[in-house]
Amino acid sequence: MRDNFGACLAEVLKHEGGWSQHPRDPGGATMQGITLATYSKYLGRQATPDELRRMPQQHRDTIYRQFYWDKVRGDDLPRGVDLCLFDYAVNSGPGRAIRDAQKVVGAEIDGILGPKTLWAVQKADAATLVTEVCKSRLSFLHTLPTWDVFGGGWQRRVKEVEEKGRAMCATS
Repeated sequence: MRDNFGACLAEVLKHEGGWSQHPRDPGGATMQGITLATYSKYLGRQATPDELRRMPQQHRDTIYRQFYWDKVRGDDLPRGVDLCLFDYAVNSGPGRAIRDAQKVVGAEIDGILGPKTLWAVQKADAATLVTEVCKSRLSFLHTLPTWDVFGGGWQRRVKEVEEKGRAMCATS
């Protein structure tokens, strides 16, 4: 359809910040939302925390596009829904984001955004889909054992993604 990746990435990066190595974060060392494990996968070898810290912007952007945006088929999604699923995929994995969207639109729940799911997503009211996926996402985040540490930020993030996603739906 069209490429809204740059605009959606800018929104994701508002929440991902810079360097982080919080002892309660199961992702471990993270730079702009990219974990050491993900960067190692991208490089095809074990990366060091220092390499992650100095990760070039081009690597970051390629990782976000290949590992998250393309997995949720961002270019094929309605504007606003693309941000919602992309941000969810970054935060909790593409499979979980897709499964929640599949639940909302009544598609077979397999964690793959195939043609049947895509059709159902495109036929759904985009703003309602954004709201329902964000509601489901927040419900999932509440179950995590690190909610007491990260819950406030997650709640704010999901609220902002919902608001921005719905606004994007209105302008498409």
